Amino acid sequence: MDMMIANLQHQRQITEQLRREAAIKRITVSQAVQDIMKFISEHEQEDCLLVGFSSQKANPFREKSSCTLL
Repeated sequence: MDMMIANLQHQRQITEQLRREAAIKRITVSQAVQDIMKFISEHEQEDCLLVGFSSQKANPFREKSSCTLL
């Protein structure tokens, strides 16, 4: 009996999640692509991979210097 109750509760949770997902406002892929392109063009001056880093210390991809003990 407990197994049936647990299964029923699980199914109700799934149903509620599906209802929440169905209520989400959707946009077309073409609109999403246009929004992404607009965002990229507006923020390209802030993109370090496009314009570079202001100094070597600001570059998280720089080669780390190795520590040598004498």
